[in-house]
Amino acid sequence: RLSRELLGVVGVRLTLLYSTAVFLAREAFRRACLSGGAERSWAATINLLWLTVPLGVFWSVSLGFVWLHFLEVPDPSVVPHYRAAVVAFGLSAVVELLGEPFWVLAQAHLFVRLKVIAESLSVVTKCILTVILVILYPQWGLYIFSLAQLLYTSVLVLCYVVYFAKFLGSPEATKKSFPVPTMKALLPNLMEDKTFLNWKEVRLTWSFFKQSFLKQILTEGEAGFLFLPIEESFYVFFTQVLERGKNVKDQKQDDVAVAANVLELLLKLVLLIGLTIAVFGYAFSQLALDIYGGSTLSSGTGPDLLRCYSLYVLFLAVNGVTECFTFALMCKEEVDRYNFVMLALSFTFLCSSYFLTRWHGSVGFILANCLNMGIRIAHSIHYIYGYFKESSYRPLTGLFPSPFLILAYVVSGGITVCSEAFFCCDKGWTARLIHISIGALCFAATTITMFCTETKLVHFVRSQFLSQYMKKGT
Repeated sequence: RLSRELLGVVGVRLTLLYSTAVFLAREAFRRACLSGGAERSWAATINLLWLTVPLGVFWSVSLGFVWLHFLEVPDPSVVPHYRAAVVAFGLSAVVELLGEPFWVLAQAHLFVRLKVIAESLSVVTKCILTVILVILYPQWGLYIFSLAQLLYTSVLVLCYVVYFAKFLGSPEATKKSFPVPTMKALLPNLMEDKTFLNWKEVRLTWSFFKQSFLKQILTEGEAGFLFLPIEESFYVFFTQVLERGKNVKDQKQDDVAVAANVLELLLKLVLLIGLTIAVFGYAFSQLALDIYGGSTLSSGTGPDLLRCYSLYVLFLAVNGVTECFTFALMCKEEVDRYNFVMLALSFTFLCSSYFLTRWHGSVGFILANCLNMGIRIAHSIHYIYGYFKESSYRPLTGLFPSPFLILAYVVSGGITVCSEAFFCCDKGWTARLIHISIGALCFAATTITMFCTETKLVHFVRSQFLSQYMKKGT
């Protein structure tokens, strides 16, 4: 039987080691290399992307040293094989970075199905191996999750390698005039009469690296990856539809119209997702914790923490999309200026965290994160407003739902809060089921109101907006 302490080490400490190493090694490269135009030299871009591997080795070793020598090492009798697990999770980060050139090439050419299959297959194989080892060899402890993590990253990279090994040189690739002819071209190579690296991309990468370092270390923490799939997909979309560093008048106006429409609907989509989580999360946090962990979790500060986190998700959702658009359009100089803004935001975050944590403990820390995200959203909104000011498009209207829908959220929130007060959570399962039923009815009423008032958004989602608009961007 696996202990809660062991699962906690895997879910928090080891996962944080892996995600931080990967993020710091590749995030800046992804943002810079996905911004190139059609006339780019893919050979130079691929050379740049391979630098993520030695950078990943550096971060894995550095963070692993911190994890082993500066953080408290768990009791070996409770959490066995911790040192080996730190090495394995660091190694898994490096393995995943071996597939970075393939991932960027696939994203830039909109191989969405490849990404879905690769990630799904790697997750499934990881889960299967974990279950088998937990059942057969529970005494292995962290070895189980270390092997599963290494399998996950290996399968993920292998899927991309196998796909491109079959695709490159095929009639389909020739028909599409794919810019990379062979697998050999996906390896680092010196080019005659050409520079080894595209120095414009290098400078942009450095600007984004300074920004990503600040975001990961000082402001974002553990929750930054919640809306990452949306951010990744639409970052690629905006970089392909609009040209980085050009104002709205110098862009193709048809592309501006498409980008503005997508941004407006995407803002509304994530806003409604966030509002739904915030409104219903408030009234059902205590019940969720009571079902999950009993009165131990639901009677303390747990419900207040989860309620505040539900609000934080709303800020995360909006910030992800606004920054996605902003970073896709900023030139290198604007990115550098924004890095100074991030530094100031980091100082503000640290100060607000200190005072709010002293005032209200862990809840105060989440509120400090909300404040930080709110300031970042305001900065991005200011950029978006300025960008579209000289055009006829106003995509920020996506942040204003229908008044009837707002009323539905307010009424649903009020009813569910009253229901929680009357029926949750120490009055037995009958009362809990009544509370759940009331919440389900309010959710259904809110959803129906959404379908009736936000018809444009509903059509946008139904028509598989991602693939349809991506085609217009290529």
